[in-house]
Amino acid sequence: MIRRAAAAAAALLIGGGMVARDTAPDPAERLPGGAATVLNAAGATAFSLPSATLPFERGFDFRVGDGVFRRLWVSAPASVTSSDGLGPLYNARGCQSCHLRDGRGRPPEAGEAASSLLIRLSIPPRGPAEEALLAAQRVPAIGDPIYGLQLQTFGIQGHPAEGQVVIDWTEEAVHLAGGEVARLRRPAFRIENPGYGPFAPGLMISPRIAPPMIGLGLLEAIPEAEILAGADPDDRDGDGVSGRAARVWSNAVGRMMLGRFGWKALAPTMADQVADAFAADMGLSTRLHRGGFGECTEAQTACRAAIDGADPREGVEVTDRLFDLVVHYARNLAVPARGADADAAQARQGRALFRDAGCSACHRPGFTTGALPDRPEHSGQRIWPYSDLLLHDMGEGLADRRPEGAASGTEWRTPPLWGIGRTRAVSGHTQFLHDGRARTLLEAILWHGGEAQRARDAVAAMAPADRAALIAFLESL
Repeated sequence: MIRRAAAAAAALLIGGGMVARDTAPDPAERLPGGAATVLNAAGATAFSLPSATLPFERGFDFRVGDGVFRRLWVSAPASVTSSDGLGPLYNARGCQSCHLRDGRGRPPEAGEAASSLLIRLSIPPRGPAEEALLAAQRVPAIGDPIYGLQLQTFGIQGHPAEGQVVIDWTEEAVHLAGGEVARLRRPAFRIENPGYGPFAPGLMISPRIAPPMIGLGLLEAIPEAEILAGADPDDRDGDGVSGRAARVWSNAVGRMMLGRFGWKALAPTMADQVADAFAADMGLSTRLHRGGFGECTEAQTACRAAIDGADPREGVEVTDRLFDLVVHYARNLAVPARGADADAAQARQGRALFRDAGCSACHRPGFTTGALPDRPEHSGQRIWPYSDLLLHDMGEGLADRRPEGAASGTEWRTPPLWGIGRTRAVSGHTQFLHDGRARTLLEAILWHGGEAQRARDAVAAMAPADRAALIAFLESL
């Protein structure tokens, strides 16, 4: 069990603020992806570069995978047979449509179609059979009998979209130490113009923005035992932070595994994550999801009867070669090196405050990846993702009240923080958390509750200069 540092033992409270020791960070943190870190990454393309450890002969596959990732798929039949089969219902025409420049998505503006935010759907189990499915963990949730597990906001010609996402925002003031006032915006999501009739009673929805793509192969390479060592589901050390491992089914491996990816840790491997996105987001079949109709349910008969773009030899729309290229690309998007601001006195002070406030209890700074014979580029690297990859109860403020997989309606996987300071440069905005409600990093912190309530309150109680130092540290990551 990794012990968490208690804020009271590491800092003095003076004048309502927290004064922390300015300890020098480990020099290795300047390369958060270890030897795989890419140097001199800047601007809008900072998240789109290959891992520095990628062998020369695999660099070509990375570039071709990038092309597949950027590809805009079309409906079948089409003259370009290697790019057809989209939908019939879908959320995006290509991977890059959601992960623009391999960065973070955002909620739609008023009147704008959702392009990098999706809505997960489910209903409570309707009897012993569905309860047994959930207990066996072979399905993450029970989908709406018509609309399934995800709302598709677009359809090819002749197939209406399932609905449109509308967000109503309200604001509330939060008073902080030192006289500062932060304004938090709270979203209320609703679905308008359902295309296939009413939703089932008890519908639960959960909005999710697309997360950044960097460092995923390194996270996949962390030994399972390293992650499980940080779990404390019964809070035996009494620090108020538990952390639970998500055990989920892997279609790629054919057994239960540790969930690592996604807002609820539903995907255990990059192959599972990529296949799920092809199927649910674009309606494209792969060797792991062979239905050419994507996520269409049995009630959506026209969707299931539509022509697909399956390759005649393999019987799927995304052939094994294309699928493996995208997985390879996603695994090898490099984490950028931290800039000179990481060594500035303010950021160093902020790092100590981050630790002493208790933020590192969930945002664990470092891991060492394991030895992977088939992926030496990810093996044996000391990395600094600032995540424990575990599920944590984040309180009612962030709750979607929708259980999914191993996660309850208040639990979320700790998102990695590496690269978070480059969000505006890469994605053109600063909108954080699972639904993009936070417009600044401070707002994101102030939404934390549940297991993170103590750390959140410590930040709210800091003197303004200390809060500024904490934000400077986060922006240096």
